Amino acid sequence: MRAALAVEDQLFRAIAVLRVVVLVYAVVGNLVRGVGAFDHPGAGYLMLAVMVAWTGFATWAYADAVRRGVALIVADLAVALALLAATPVVKSPDFDASVPGFWVMAALLAWAVRFRWVGGLVAGVVLGAVDIVLRAAPDGTDVGNLFLLLLGGPVVGYMCGSLQQMATERDLAERAAAAAAERARLARVVHDGVLQVLSLVQRRGGELGGQGAELARLAGEQESALRSLIRAQDSVRSDGAEGAVDVAAALGRLGLRPGVDVAVPGGAVELPAEVASELLAVVVACLDNVERHVGDGAPAWVLLESFGDRVEVSVRDEGPGIPEGRLAAAASEGRLGVSQSIRGRIEDLGGEARLTSASYGTEWEFVVPR
Repeated sequence: MRAALAVEDQLFRAIAVLRVVVLVYAVVGNLVRGVGAFDHPGAGYLMLAVMVAWTGFATWAYADAVRRGVALIVADLAVALALLAATPVVKSPDFDASVPGFWVMAALLAWAVRFRWVGGLVAGVVLGAVDIVLRAAPDGTDVGNLFLLLLGGPVVGYMCGSLQQMATERDLAERAAAAAAERARLARVVHDGVLQVLSLVQRRGGELGGQGAELARLAGEQESALRSLIRAQDSVRSDGAEGAVDVAAALGRLGLRPGVDVAVPGGAVELPAEVASELLAVVVACLDNVERHVGDGAPAWVLLESFGDRVEVSVRDEGPGIPEGRLAAAASEGRLGVSQSIRGRIEDLGGEARLTSASYGTEWEFVVPR
């Protein structure tokens, strides 16, 4: 989500500032101690130069989310560990303060921001363990520093994850509120204008008779379609993801087709968008077959029933039925309308398709789990 990425960008910008601050502290501290603090002054100053160079590179690299991959995060920690490991050689085995000092915090925080509390804990354990192992005689201060590393990394990582979650939820809530407000505005416009006009045409056209009655019928169909559309849009999620869709409203719109009678429950019947789309496509395929094999405007009935663990849809007509062996012959000839468009879709949804056909008509029954 964009909100989570924006939070991560802000945190890495803060780490960039911190990286410069602790770099200045480390460089000034080592210069104040002077040449006498190093057994190998040239190597010590080279380490400071590496810290300056890596700080500049890391500040640039972390600025773009595209470059903030695992390789960069691992390299950041590796550089910090290498500088820690070189300290006993450059100074002495009984060194007091490491050359990088607090500069290694930047790598720790980068791991915490990128991999949350787990990353912070891993980086803290690795940095703390290396620092303790390298010291000839760790004292209370060293143990305290280890404790802070083990505590600070996970805490920062957890806070980062919480901030990202809150930003994402806030973004979704704002988008949902805006979408709800727009739906309400459109519903008012349609209700106060279009639906009232269509209702008036339907009523007056029926009174006039003749061509007016035909206009009344068409106005009634469009009024029903608009009401179904207003009802269906309330089930569309505003976060851009495919969420729950009211399959009852979607099937209800099929009642506008000539000869088709649709019966659905009074309330919404919500299914995942992909499932609802496939189920609707199956019903449409059945109705298309009725038109093709029985005739345009031939009566057909669609019934939707909703249960706790499944939905059941039946499509029935009063045609001559499907001759025995007709479907098998069609499949062998490469005509896979029934086997793929109907049975295949239902089976892909984990459901069951049952066909009953005789001289009195054909009925499909579809059972799809919720």
